[in-house]
Amino acid sequence: MKELPNLKELTDEAKEALIVKLWEELQKLQKQLEKKPKKTSKNSSLPPAKGFKAETDNPEEGSVSKRVGSIGREGGGRQLSENPDQTIKAIVKSCAECGKEIAESMQVLLERYDKIDIPPIKPIVTRIERYGCKCEHCGQEQIATVPVSMEAGSPFGDRIAALVTTMRYSHGISYGRMQQMLSEVFGLEISEGAIANLLTRVKGQLESEVTGILQALKTSRLVCSDETSARVNGKNQWEWVFQNEQVCFHIIRPSRGADVITEVMGEHQPEVWVSDLFSAQKTNPATEWQVCLAHQLRDCQYGIDAGDHIFSGRMKKLLLRAFVLRKRWSDLADSTRYQYRCRLYRDLDSILALLPTQDDGLRLKKRYLKLRENLFLFLDDPTIPPTNNSSEQALRWSVIFRKVTNGFRSDWGRDLFADVRSIVNTGKRQGFSAFESILIALNPLKSLFSMC
Repeated sequence: MKELPNLKELTDEAKEALIVKLWEELQKLQKQLEKKPKKTSKNSSLPPAKGFKAETDNPEEGSVSKRVGSIGREGGGRQLSENPDQTIKAIVKSCAECGKEIAESMQVLLERYDKIDIPPIKPIVTRIERYGCKCEHCGQEQIATVPVSMEAGSPFGDRIAALVTTMRYSHGISYGRMQQMLSEVFGLEISEGAIANLLTRVKGQLESEVTGILQALKTSRLVCSDETSARVNGKNQWEWVFQNEQVCFHIIRPSRGADVITEVMGEHQPEVWVSDLFSAQKTNPATEWQVCLAHQLRDCQYGIDAGDHIFSGRMKKLLLRAFVLRKRWSDLADSTRYQYRCRLYRDLDSILALLPTQDDGLRLKKRYLKLRENLFLFLDDPTIPPTNNSSEQALRWSVIFRKVTNGFRSDWGRDLFADVRSIVNTGKRQGFSAFESILIALNPLKSLFSMC
C-alpha cells in the first residue's frame, strides 16, 4: 500500500479490514527489525578468534585486572633427575677464614640440584661400502645386502626425515627457516630442494601405515567425524577427520558432501556415529547416531540470548544434567541408572511438549522432536562420547597450519599433510609423540599398531 485511501469514502467494514491489514504489516516489520543477538563462541559454533566479543564486568572472565606475581609454595620447582649423566661433588678444601685444611669426612651434604644442558649436536655420517663378485661356481654376479634404511639413494636417514616432517607438519616451519635451523642448531647442511625431495620420499614411506590406519577404521564399531576448510591452490577444499580412541584418519577433498564419507568408509557400517548436525554427517552409514551435545548447548544458549524464555533454557538445563549423569555413571548401580535414564527421557518429553512462541525456540523444538533418539545414547553405552570434541581437537592443528601457511600449493602437499596428521594423531592415541610416531611409520619393520 503506497498511499492511504480516503477514510471518508470507506465503510466501517472496510476501515476495520484496513486496520487489520496495517496491524499485520506492522507486526511483520517489527519482527524484521527485532535485534538478533550477535553470535559468539559461547552461543554458536564460531571459534573464539571469530565473531563478536562481548564486554564483561567479571575480572575472572576477562583480562581487565593486572596480573600479580605468584607467592610460590614450599616444595616447588623441577624434580631431580633419577639418573644424572654425571655428578659433581663440591668439597670444601680449606677454611675461607683461617685457611686450615678441612677433611672431607667432616662435611655433610647441604644442597643438591641439577644443571641441565644439551651437548653440541652434529650429524653422524655412516659410510656404506658394498662388496660383491662373480660366483666362481655359477657365474652369477653377487652384491652384498645392506641393513634396513641404509639403501642407496637419499643420503639422509629416517631420523632426519622424521625431524624434517615434524618441523614442517607439526610446527608449521617453512623450508627456509628449517634449512637455517638445521644448519645452525644441528650442524646439517641441506638445501630447500633436498628438503622437498626428502618429503617426497616420506610420502611414499608413509603410505603403508596410512593404509593400515584406514583398514583399522573400517573395522571400528564407533566413528567420530568432523570437517574444516582447507586452502588448496587458492581454492577452498575440506579436511575431514574420522577417528575414535584407537585410530585417526585425515583426508582432504574438494567436496564437503556425503560422497567423502562413502569414499572413506566403503561398505563398512559402524554401530555408532558421533558428529554435529551438518547435512552430510546425517547420511552416515552407522546403525545409531549420537549428535554432539556441545553444539546443542551453544545453540540453546543462543536461543536464550535471542529471547526464548520457554524452551531453550529448560533444554539447556536438561543437557547439562545429562553431562553430570555421565560423570557419575560408573559409580551408579544398574537399577539406579535405569531410573535416571527414564526420568531424563520423561523430562525431555515434557520439554518437547512446551509451546514456545519465539522463532529460535520453535526452531530448536522442531529439531529435538526429530533427534529425540539421538541425544542420550552415551548413557546406554559408556564407550560413546557425549560430544564430538575429540574430532575438533584432531582438526585444531590443521586450522592453525592453514592460518600460518595459507594452505597448500599442490594436491601432493595436501595429501602428505593429511597422511602426516593421520600418523601423528593415531600415534598420540597409542602414547607416542609426533616425532616418535613418524619415525615408527618410516620404519618398514615397525608399525604403530604393533608398538602399542
